[in-house]
This record gives sequence, structure tokens and C-alpha cells, in this order.
Amino acid sequence: MALRDTDPAEIGGYRIEDRLGSGGMGVVYLARSASGRRLAVKVVHGQYADDDEFRTRFSREVAAARQVSGAFTAPVVDADADAPRPWMATLYIPGEDLGTHVRRHGPLPPGRLRELATGLAEALRDIHRAGVVHRDLKPANVMLAEDGPRVIDFGVSRAAESTTADALTQTGRVMGTPPFMSPEQFTSPHEVGPATDVFSLGAVVAYAATRHGPFDSVSPWETATRVVEREPDLAGVPDDLLPFVRLCLEKHPKGRPTPDELLHLLRDGRLPERPERPGAREPGPDPARPARRRRRRTALVAAVAVLAAVAATGVAFLARDGGGTPHALPAGWHAWHRQAGTPAGGNRNTAAPNGPFSGCVTSRTSLVCAGDSVMAARFALADGHNSWTLPVDATPVSLSPGGGTVIGTRPGGVYAIGSEEHAVGTAQEPQIRTRYTVQSLDTAAGRAVWKTVVADNTDSVGPDTGGAVATPAGVFTTYGKASDSYALLDAAHGTVRWRHRMPYGGTDDGDCRLSGAAGQVYLVCHTPDAHGDPDRTTIAQLDPATGKARWTRTATGGLSLLGEARRHLVLGADPAAQKLSGLTLIDLTSQILTTVRLSPPRPASAAYLLRGTLYLTLTSGSVRAVDPATGRELWQSNSTVEQPGPPTASATRLYLASPNGRLAALDLRTGRVAGTLPGRDDSAIDGSSDIPGAPVLSGDALYVLYGRRSVYSVDVKTL
Repeated sequence: MALRDTDPAEIGGYRIEDRLGSGGMGVVYLARSASGRRLAVKVVHGQYADDDEFRTRFSREVAAARQVSGAFTAPVVDADADAPRPWMATLYIPGEDLGTHVRRHGPLPPGRLRELATGLAEALRDIHRAGVVHRDLKPANVMLAEDGPRVIDFGVSRAAESTTADALTQTGRVMGTPPFMSPEQFTSPHEVGPATDVFSLGAVVAYAATRHGPFDSVSPWETATRVVEREPDLAGVPDDLLPFVRLCLEKHPKGRPTPDELLHLLRDGRLPERPERPGAREPGPDPARPARRRRRRTALVAAVAVLAAVAATGVAFLARDGGGTPHALPAGWHAWHRQAGTPAGGNRNTAAPNGPFSGCVTSRTSLVCAGDSVMAARFALADGHNSWTLPVDATPVSLSPGGGTVIGTRPGGVYAIGSEEHAVGTAQEPQIRTRYTVQSLDTAAGRAVWKTVVADNTDSVGPDTGGAVATPAGVFTTYGKASDSYALLDAAHGTVRWRHRMPYGGTDDGDCRLSGAAGQVYLVCHTPDAHGDPDRTTIAQLDPATGKARWTRTATGGLSLLGEARRHLVLGADPAAQKLSGLTLIDLTSQILTTVRLSPPRPASAAYLLRGTLYLTLTSGSVRAVDPATGRELWQSNSTVEQPGPPTASATRLYLASPNGRLAALDLRTGRVAGTLPGRDDSAIDGSSDIPGAPVLSGDALYVLYGRRSVYSVDVKTL
């Protein structure tokens, strides 16, 4: 990186030769000592030079780096924290940092990935033995030297024995880089200890294995929420390193191993025995959990209020002070309601809206919805401006064009399925052929980046019935003219990376469907009995790299994958006679299969697994919350919402909406109706039998699908 006219010729007597990089805290130069030794000299930005607190923190960085200088870090050669612009010189380590390397060359191969995990565990062992907590371990702070990884940049580190009275580590001050921060860095930053580095280690290894972090999101708010409350996305992490990464990413600090224990795990394939692992997950209710969750959520909201503005800098983040919890609404947001416009061109039957959107997702500042004969429509999160509406088929035809289905997000866009119908055959024997496509849509431009035909048949069999799942690697989808295969479409171009035949091709022998849960993709297949009813269900976890099964389990009956809860897959039968009698659980660590009975069977029209709880709904508006681990009913409530669609859950509330837009918010702990809004479009029920997709929550803004291609937005704090 070329030097600039404003760059100094020397610093502290060291001759400057080149720029190595620049970040939120300062500039790093390549320098040379009088004896010819190459050094990396970090010089603080001028705007921080007059900040006494920053100088104190920089002095700590120098002291911390000197304490841990060794085989796994960059040794400190010289420093001056009292200079007009403070600086520190360390031994220069040739090579790329991990983030740059992965962006340029892709994920590390398995052997090198294991070396990285081992080297970083050794580095943390030495750092913690020196009494230091790094607090900002991330790919940019890992140098890939010839002799192994080196950890650099102790800019937000502190002594492990620092007390809560330390002015630089008080509650309200959040240090780190969001995608690689630990839950406690958001919720209780004054209590951060060595375990937070272990959590970051797991996130860094997952990134190196997959080219994405386990909690990545385009929204800083959503990233923080995922770190604190959701399971990590570990699709693509090699099987032999999954236990290592999962243990590192335990939510509770006491549930994480020490670096020494991690090295034992890598060497021997198991953790060393110790009397008890405090904080590790245990079965059974936790009476303190609701209070912890409330404290955790309050701290989270306060901590991430400013992440959007400064997340890219990698420097300290200052949370808001004050008595109230700050709002988390898109910039310029106000309450709005909109109906999607008519698609430009395409089939004339798309002109008159008839039913609701089948689903929406958020992508940056956009809400992208699909359904009712349109491929997708984009609304601005802040004011609802409908900047574009795309037809499924740009060529006018006489038949129905089918519709679109949004299946997930990608950076800067979304993935969607389109189906369009064409007349084939003769006048005497007419037939309808349906062509299915998977498309990658640019939300800013309102156009398809790529479009891949995945099925074309007269049986109306495609990814809308056989399943499609969006992942960081691309889209898993049913494939082939008759959807007799499944394949992975590359995220960049939509090309087929691999393809496999379905075990059953929708024949009398059985059928299969792709489903996603907790970042993994599963193939769920049913085989019928002599009467044609589902008799057996086989579920296989698929490897994104090859599409082959990592493991397979078989259960009795016809089951659907509902989701994941507490490291268990939860499967259930479609409610027969409006009742659900049991669940099947698969332990994701051991793959042991167990059955949970609901006694007596619970009435249900539909079942949804959200945030580890199963919600059973009836068309009357009744809702029951069930613990899937025990089958115990937690509460029952009348939501006042008839014909409710799929619900959405925040940390404290469950939101349900009807086809005409009536909304209810239920307390997650008690089922009590905390707030309602009246319906907006009574004609929606008569105009279409379709149920709208789930409401979409983005911070404190809730987006409710209703009526005829319509959406309205509400601040949930006003409910």
C-alpha cells in the first residue's frame, strides 16, 4: 500500500517504508530499525491523541502485548504512549491476516483449519496465563505466519483480574466487533472474562471453515440478537471440528471449555474429565431463566443501539445511558400501510391482486415480499415505498403465471422461487405445464442477478412442494424436469455445484422434501404403508460440500421437520383430526431418537416451533404453548385472531395476524394478550382462501402481511 504525502518519514527513530493498513484506531506502517529488522508500527489517529481515556486504553494495549509476547503473538519492540500521536512497534509478521486470506482464497482446507484451531487455542492459553483477556479476537487480528497463526492487536484487551469498578469496563460500554463478540459482551460487558475469547475463537474457526460467521446478518441489530439468543449457523464446518466449535459457542461463559481443554479435545477427541461443568446445558426447567432473559434482552437493546453507526470500525462501542430502553426502528421510520403496485409487463392476470403475500424477508433497508402471482415486491422498511414489483414471467400468456415465494436472503438481495404455467398438448388433449425457477434478486435494482430453471413438468411438482433452502453456499432445491433430484445452486451464478437423485421420486414408493433447521439442511423422506398412508420417515442431514448424507435416522409415521430446540431436531405429524399426539426428537450430537407424548393429545390446526417452544394454533384463534422436550403444556390462550397465519416471536412476545390484518401480541411467558390491532381489509377473507405469511420483526418495527398484496408496519412498543 503506497505511502501518502501526509505520512511521516520516521516514527520513534524507525524509518517508514510502506503502509500496511488503516483501521478505526490508527494506521499501521511497515518500518525498519537501524539494524535492518522489519517492524509493524501502529500509530493512533490524531483525533484520539487528546482523549485521555483513549491514551489510557492504548497504554493498556502496550502493556498487554508486552505481557504475552511469545510464539503465538507479535512481540513488542518499542512504544511511546505519551507521544503527540501514540505509537507501538511490534515485530513484522509476513503474510495475510485470516480475513483477507479467506476473502481472497475461500475457506481453509480441513488440515489447515485444524492447525488454525490448535494454534489459536495455544495462543489463548498463553494470553490467559499472562492474565490478559483479548476481547477482540476476529479474523483481521489473526496473522497467518509460516509457522502458524499469530494473534495481534490488543487494543480492547484488559487484565483478567480487573474489577467492575474499572472506569474503562463499566456497564454500558461494549468492546469488540459484533459478529465475533460473545453474548456477555453485549449483555454484561463489565463481567467479560477469558471465556469471551473462547467464544470468539469458535466464531473465528467457523468463519475460516465457511467464509461466513456463525451469526452473520446484514443488520447489526440482528447480528447482536443472533449472538445472544439464537443457535449458530455451522453449515459447512467439518464434522471433526463441530464439537470444538459448538463448545466454544456455548451461550453461558461457564459452559465453555478452557484453551487447555480445547487442546485436549483436538488431541484426544474428547474433553478431559472434570467434576462438573458449571453453566453447561442441563435438562429441566430453570427458574432463573426468565429473569436472566429479561436482563439480557434489556442490556442487548442498550448495547446495540449504536452498532449500526460504528460496527465497521472495530473500536470501542459506547451504549446509551439513561432510564428507558431505546427504540430500535429503521432511520426515518413511521407507521405505514401499502399495497404492492402492478408488475411492469408480464402476464395480464397479475394486474388485479387477489390474495395476500405468502411471505416476506428483510434485506438491508428493504422488505421483500412474494406471492399472489408476483415474483417479488420491494417496500422500504422506513416508509413503505414500493419501488418495484416483479412479474414471475415477463412474457404475457393466457394462463395463470403461478406465483413467487421468497426463501431466504443473501448479501444485498434475496432468493425466490417462481412458477409459471403454459398450455401444451393439443386442443383435444390440452395439458398445463409448470416451469419452476430459482432466482437471485438484487433488492436495490429490482432485477434478477441469475435465474435457473429447476423443474418443468405437467404434475405441478417443484421446489414449492419439494422444498428449497437458502444457505451461505447457495440454494438447496429440488431439481430436474420431474423434480426427481436435489441440487445445490451456487450463490454467485446459480450454476449446479452437485446433484443427486432423490431416494423416492414422488411415486407410490414415497416422496421427499428438503427442509432447513438451525443452519443445516435435511432431506425428509416418507415411505407409505400398504394403504398408501405414510408409514415411515427417514431424515438425513446433508453436507453442503457434497450433498451426501452426514447421518440418517428413521422414525415411525409420517413426520415433518418443525425445527430445532436445545440441540434437538423436533419432528411432528400433521395434526390428524385437529389433534397432535406426540413429537419425535433427534439429538444433534448423538443422533439418538426419542419420542415425546402429548397426553392428552392437544387440539391443533397447525404447529410452529419458535425460539425453542412449540405453538399450536386453531382457526378459532386459540393458541397453546408446549415444551417440546417434555410435551408439557405451558399455557393456553385465546388470541382473538381468527384464522391466524404463522406466528412470529420476539424475546418477550408472540405475534399473530389474520388474513384481514387483525394483530395480537401475546406474552411469551403467560400467553396473556398484551395488545391488539383491528383488521384493515374484511374483503380479504372472501377474496382468497390463502393465509398470509408470518409477520416480520425488524427491531421494534413489525411488518404485517394482510389483504391483497398489502403490508402495514407498526411499532411494537405501542401495542
